[in-house]
Amino acid sequence: MTSRLADQRGQSAVMTLLFLTVLLGMCAGVVDVGAWFKAHRAAQAEADAAALAGAQAFPANPANASVLAVQYATKNGGGVTAGDVTLLANSSVRVDVRREVPGVFSKVLGIAGVRVHAHATAKAYQPGEVRWVAPIVVRNTHPQLFGTPGCPCFDQPTTLTLGPQGAPGAFSMLNLDDDSTGTVGTSTMVDWIENGYNDLLNLRQYYSDPGAKYNSSQIQSALQDRYGTEMLFPVYDLLTGSGSNAEYRVIGWVGFHITHTEAVGSSGTLTGWFTRYIADGIDAALPPGTPDTGVRSISLID
Repeated sequence: MTSRLADQRGQSAVMTLLFLTVLLGMCAGVVDVGAWFKAHRAAQAEADAAALAGAQAFPANPANASVLAVQYATKNGGGVTAGDVTLLANSSVRVDVRREVPGVFSKVLGIAGVRVHAHATAKAYQPGEVRWVAPIVVRNTHPQLFGTPGCPCFDQPTTLTLGPQGAPGAFSMLNLDDDSTGTVGTSTMVDWIENGYNDLLNLRQYYSDPGAKYNSSQIQSALQDRYGTEMLFPVYDLLTGSGSNAEYRVIGWVGFHITHTEAVGSSGTLTGWFTRYIADGIDAALPPGTPDTGVRSISLID
């Protein structure tokens, strides 16, 4: 009887040991697999950031796309070289991130680790519609947009003259609310200047906001709040009508870094420089001859 109990205790000990070994193995597997999934997520985030950064170089400086992608990859984990960056059709960039992730507990089973691979492709394009537009128009004949060979020219100090634009009641400011006519409240204009118009706007005709609001203290204060920042302005080539029926034909968008504003009677000036601008927009088929003023929208496409 005693011998039989001893045998049973011995069998129980063996079974318990085997069960604990299996349990520890399962726990180790869970820990390592979780670490591998975490490493893959980190690699994907690195690939996304690098691709989005590289795409900002298109189309002005595609040779710099690889440099930007590697720089951002280095800031987000590293391990990416120029050989891991592929330029596609002069408008897209693909980044591949490959990383060896060692196992911790799985080494006991002879598994050294896994190789995670993530990739991302980002595209730069002229957006068909944009968000966060400010209600101040710029004529397409400005010399730093199209009036000088080689332009649009960016980062060169210039002054925009605002005020009467050749049609009675048209004072360089737009009514961005769909196709409605009439005067826009000053508080609404202030919000559009400080925050931009919170909806997508496309290339079409926009009614002028009649009246010389530019010289109001509220508008001036809102513009002063934007010192040192980029604003997105509509670019127009034609002004028709008069008063509340005056319409600007918007043919593009341009970024403007504002440094100073001044009101002079019913007119005024904005000082700063045109910039390349990354806009919140959507890809769309643009009309033939749509001007390229440096506004781009960047998005992941793969």
